[in-house]
Amino acid sequence: MTGTEPSQGVNWSRRAIAAAVGIALVLLGAAGGITLGHSSSPAAPTAVDIGFSQDMSVHHLQAVQMANLATGRSEDTDVRQLAFDIGSSQLEQVGRMKGWLSSWGELEQAPAGKLMMWMSGDHQSMSGMDNGRMPGMATSQELARLRGMNGKEFDVLFLQLMTRHHEGGSAMSRYAADKASVPVVQSLANAIASSQETEVKTLKSMLTARNAQPLGSG
Repeated sequence: MTGTEPSQGVNWSRRAIAAAVGIALVLLGAAGGITLGHSSSPAAPTAVDIGFSQDMSVHHLQAVQMANLATGRSEDTDVRQLAFDIGSSQLEQVGRMKGWLSSWGELEQAPAGKLMMWMSGDHQSMSGMDNGRMPGMATSQELARLRGMNGKEFDVLFLQLMTRHHEGGSAMSRYAADKASVPVVQSLANAIASSQETEVKTLKSMLTARNAQPLGSG
């Protein structure tokens, strides 16, 4: 070992530390930019943003409930796969909507008697409200029937109920996509409407293949 080696080691260490500090400063600056980008004043949630997030969470959870039944009752691979896709995607969306409601300091569900109040009067008639149910929602009697079925009988009723459910959810989402103020709410509402309209075509095609027809609305 020569007398110059310790000095070289110290210099290398200093350079390494300086480089590390430089990288840290760059990352800190980038993080600061991201923070500033997100700190710009977002649009304040309106009754549409809040009401849609509350009601669509409830609407989605019924679809998840129906989808979960397919695992033990359907023997059809296509039905089981579609049910899994619907259940997993809608559960993830519920998580997002509940997260927004929490950040806004709002209730996760609308108070009793306040369902669909975020849709204005001229849309109230097309909302499909029937005895307190949101558009497309299955009744407790329909859910009980579904739980009591298996095999092909289950598949047909499941596809029928989910078709009507999606059609109702799509109408709600289209309204929110047009009327909401918060960009992420608008974006999710539009995505829900588009995906459910596509899935309705699939559901109806699957019903046709099973010599069945969609249910009436309501």
